[in-house]
Amino acid sequence: MPLAEECNDAQSSHAGSSNASSQPNRTSTPVKIQTSLLSFLQKGLPTPSSSGDRKVRKNDFRTQEPVSPITPSSKGSNSGQVLERESSNLTEEFEEPNLEKRSSRGRIKRRIIISSDEDEDYEETDEFVDSPKKPKAQNKILSNKRLKNDELEYDIDNIDMDIDEENSDDKSKRTNEQNKKVSLTNSKNKLKEFASNSTIRRDLPVSSSVRMTDSEKKKQRVADFKAKNDERYSWLLNVKDADENPEGSSNYDPRTLYIPKSAWNKFTPFEKQFWEIKSKHWDTIVFFKKGKFYELYERDADIGHSEFDLKLTDRVNMRMVGSSNYDPRTLYIPKSAWNKFTPFEKQFWEIKSKHWDTIVFFKKGKFYELYERDADIGHSEFDLKLTDRVNMRMVGVPEMSFESWAAQFIAKGYKVARVDQMETAIGKEMREKSSKKKEEKIIRRELTSILTAGTIVDGGLLTNDMSTFCMSIKESCNTENDSPTFGICFVDTATAEFHITSFVDDLDRTQFETLIMQVKPREIVYEKGRLNQRTMRILKNCTNRTIWTALKPDVEFWDANTTYDEIRFSRYFSKNVKKTFGQEEDEDVIMENNNDDEIMENSESEDSNDAWPSAIKEAMKNPLMMSALGGLIWYLRSLKLDAELVSLKNFHIYDPIRHCSSLILDGQSLANLEVFENSVDGSDHGTVFKLLNHCATSFGKRNFKKWLCHPLRDIDAINARLDAVEELNSVPEFRDSFYANFSQFPDLERLISRIHAKTCKVKEFLIVLTAFENLMKTVSHLGGFAQKFKSDKLLKLFETIPNLTPMLLYFKEAFDHGKAENEGNLIPYPGIDNDYDDIQTKLKEIDKKLAQHLAEANKQLRTTKIIYKDVGKEIYQLEVPNSIKVPSDWKKLSRTQKVNRYWNPTLQKLVRDLQEALEVESNVLKSLNGSFYEKFDAHYHEWLLAVKIIAEIDCLLSLANSSLALGEPCCRPQFVRQGPSILEFEELRHPCIVSGIVNDFIPNDTFLGGDQPNIILLTGPNMGGKSTLLRQNCIAIIMAQLGCYVPAKRCLMTPFDRIYTRIGANDNILAGQSTFMVELSETSKILHEATPRSMVILDELGRGTSTFDGYAIAYSVLHYLATHIGCLGLFSTHYGMLTQEFSKNPNIALKHMSCEIDQDRKEVTFLYKLIPGVCPKSYGMNVANMAGIPRQIVDRAEMIAAKFEQTSQLQNTLTARSGIPITTHCDFVYLLKAAAKNGGGTLVEGVGDRALDNQTEREKEERHARVLKTIIHGIKM
Repeated sequence: MPLAEECNDAQSSHAGSSNASSQPNRTSTPVKIQTSLLSFLQKGLPTPSSSGDRKVRKNDFRTQEPVSPITPSSKGSNSGQVLERESSNLTEEFEEPNLEKRSSRGRIKRRIIISSDEDEDYEETDEFVDSPKKPKAQNKILSNKRLKNDELEYDIDNIDMDIDEENSDDKSKRTNEQNKKVSLTNSKNKLKEFASNSTIRRDLPVSSSVRMTDSEKKKQRVADFKAKNDERYSWLLNVKDADENPEGSSNYDPRTLYIPKSAWNKFTPFEKQFWEIKSKHWDTIVFFKKGKFYELYERDADIGHSEFDLKLTDRVNMRMVGSSNYDPRTLYIPKSAWNKFTPFEKQFWEIKSKHWDTIVFFKKGKFYELYERDADIGHSEFDLKLTDRVNMRMVGVPEMSFESWAAQFIAKGYKVARVDQMETAIGKEMREKSSKKKEEKIIRRELTSILTAGTIVDGGLLTNDMSTFCMSIKESCNTENDSPTFGICFVDTATAEFHITSFVDDLDRTQFETLIMQVKPREIVYEKGRLNQRTMRILKNCTNRTIWTALKPDVEFWDANTTYDEIRFSRYFSKNVKKTFGQEEDEDVIMENNNDDEIMENSESEDSNDAWPSAIKEAMKNPLMMSALGGLIWYLRSLKLDAELVSLKNFHIYDPIRHCSSLILDGQSLANLEVFENSVDGSDHGTVFKLLNHCATSFGKRNFKKWLCHPLRDIDAINARLDAVEELNSVPEFRDSFYANFSQFPDLERLISRIHAKTCKVKEFLIVLTAFENLMKTVSHLGGFAQKFKSDKLLKLFETIPNLTPMLLYFKEAFDHGKAENEGNLIPYPGIDNDYDDIQTKLKEIDKKLAQHLAEANKQLRTTKIIYKDVGKEIYQLEVPNSIKVPSDWKKLSRTQKVNRYWNPTLQKLVRDLQEALEVESNVLKSLNGSFYEKFDAHYHEWLLAVKIIAEIDCLLSLANSSLALGEPCCRPQFVRQGPSILEFEELRHPCIVSGIVNDFIPNDTFLGGDQPNIILLTGPNMGGKSTLLRQNCIAIIMAQLGCYVPAKRCLMTPFDRIYTRIGANDNILAGQSTFMVELSETSKILHEATPRSMVILDELGRGTSTFDGYAIAYSVLHYLATHIGCLGLFSTHYGMLTQEFSKNPNIALKHMSCEIDQDRKEVTFLYKLIPGVCPKSYGMNVANMAGIPRQIVDRAEMIAAKFEQTSQLQNTLTARSGIPITTHCDFVYLLKAAAKNGGGTLVEGVGDRALDNQTEREKEERHARVLKTIIHGIKM
């Protein structure tokens, strides 16, 4: 919309018109016309809950606030220029003739706001409609009424519509010139009458009949404020730089902003202060300090709202903005605008209004086109050429490049909808023969799919081999301090694999965080307003660039009962699921069974619960789990994905923390040990997954990630994998043959799910068949090696591979693979399909008739020179030399200098019959493709089983390759079944060290448990290698229980149930937690849940607070772990006094990382070797000197440290006078309280309450025995 600046002279209107005519292509005449037609998009139409939304700015496409829920016919409309009077507002629109604008077929519509404020000048805003004359200077018109946004009328007389393929002129959109003059005269007369009455009323007292209450006055002031604000910031609709170059021009400077003087003069002092800065930094997000807050305004506020979901409000006349009930997915279209749309526009807006937050690719011929706001986004984000078609702004891309462009939009965070043509022009004409309804005379289009980053199913849009998950979350938590209960469902849409789970979590939401770290969902679906703040913080901390979709509770995010009913009614698991929705075979049955009860009875008999997946049957016992499934199914249904994904029955119960069968790696351990993401840039470089993943196939890589999330705990299962790894490494020919055949293998797991959905392309189907043929050949070849294997696991895998040869043979004999490759259709051999054979027979008959007709034409005209010629869409034209005279009923279609081309009535009918037969053939071939896909999908589980077995072999080969790549020394881990926990590594190296430089890495021994102390209290200088030692032990444990060799000379261990890590010092700003609070929260989890079979890693606990507090906490935690829990662990510290206190504790060994000190040069040489004893110092001063701290500061610090050590009396306060350690006293008191409890006392012990080894009385007695043993040892010492 062109900028209409206010001027002090009588030429203001003329200046506005001049400005408009000087704009670039976007403000040309056709755009003016369509801007009027679609001006409801720029009016900020109100929702039922928010009537004050401001206008959408044309130049800020990413941050536009969409307009509101759809009701294309919810309001009544008034025709012509009607003066509308409401209790709160009034607007009059008038038109005057202007001969200069007649050629543009549009006229300027002026809108005059009638305000009750006498001191306010009226403002004009230009809307584009027909306008033949410059408006004259107007008097000020004042009133307390203003036109409501949702009742705006649009006059689009004489707009030259560009109608769709049906070439309809849509004459109902044009108005007679005589009607325009009458309407013009009426509007002018009413305006003069009202202005006169308004002037008279100004000086008269207000009568009681129009007196407003205080509440009404307040509402009126708010409405007036927002209306005035809309006008004051209308200049932002056309952004210019400081030199007044429009945005998009070659000289445009995006760093600056031009503010019209007329707008500047109306700013408040605060607004002037803001815009003075913002106008010089237009491309920068400006955080404006105001009291205790930093605030973002206008465009910056829009970005903050769209990118980070910051709440938008209206303050200081600028947008900060939004309604709490606003639904960004939908758009309201006034009926007055809807009635003026062409059929094509109605077709587009019917879909777009339901998917306002989605980029809609609209199929038109050989192109996919984007309109209006979508076109603006395509133009601004990807520089697609912006043009004007069918009264709307438009950009287009060729249909062949849809996947490429869709992928680019998705990568930018947009949702993409695909609208396809469901018929050709011939098919449309054939349909119109049987229907004369006007609304049907347009090519049918339907929304076929909606693509989001978390629900991509098309292989061409997927960017990597790993799974991309969409997750639905249902949470039940009464108060902030109650333990939450979760129901969660997530799906990998590319493979149609669903996982459902439900669990009661602790306050820290440990299981939930672990699940999120394991899955890393790309898209999250949740109930609006129902997630706890702690849950939201975890999601935001653990995910990156996630798409959030809030659904309305109950209505969209179904409860358990609704979910059950929807699954049953939709008949996802019925064999005839597609036929039940209108296929011919079932139509008669439905007509006969008009009784709803009978229909439901038939439905239940065909789709009983017996056919449902076992995972859903299990979920039916848990309302939260069913509700989470319901929310996800509703969302998939909105994306047109539910039937094709759910009907595969690929559902599984998921346990994020498998207490009985796997080594538990919670979210903190996955992050601290860098299992999937490194701590530097969040990539997989240097991670455990990157180290061990050597899979050749895409489905193997995904399966290996599942293995790494849940390492094994059962010794037999671990040894079975290790046996397979040894076998595979002993037969390199097997490994070489596998990689040679499967390295370039297609992703069969994803492709077979697309075949089930019937969205697979013909070439992809051929690739799948060829791949399975190669798979069977390769398995047959590898089977020769497998016969010599002794590994039960490998032998069982080869025995369970299904025989796919008969199924592959059917497809080989059913259609010509060569023609399918070249023509893109599965053309059956004769006798395979009767419908195809019939249409081929008909085509041959038509070809024969055409040949006969050509012979007859030559005979009739006594020549042999007449031939058939195809020109464009008009095929089989009779090409006749100019010298030959033809009958009068022959219709000339084209000509050259030497020949004329004709159709005669007989030929025209034959051509029409041929075109219709070809259309039928096309439909038959499409149906045939679907039929072949159904035959393939009938054996889905056999195909999937073969893929899963190859994936498991691939994972075993990956472990074998990882074991070989470790270098020397490496060994097979040995496991101890019974007895106390034990962990022994000899010459252990960090496995992520490159093998080529392995000799440069210093190996270390670790001995814990058994005859050795359970915990190592580790000291050493800063940068001495303590953290590396902690991590390498944990990673070696993971590798061993995964079934891989470890980088050590010897490994002996008991399987661990869980690894706890407290490494690093990071605060949690989003959770409002300090570094120390984060430390204690993670430590608390360890104290409550650790068992004697756990491995605990604590790195410098207590450093986040004062020295004395930190020391005391470290002291207490270490004592409890060593004495009460009895777990194995490594505890690093810089508290020297801690080593003195525990020097005689039998459960703790004192060790340190060795180094050499040069006191003269203040330097440290790190030896990275773990040796017994205590490090005398942390040598922080030496490290400070090496870091470049000025020497005088280092010397001064050393003096202060020495003085502090001399005056410290810490030792005296922590050791009892009797010489018995204070911990022994504490343990004795603990046993007395435990005895009092057994004797009827009320002792409630909170520590260790969630540990699996502390639930029964016997297990508690074992803990007490450990404590008693420690007390006796302390007394003897």
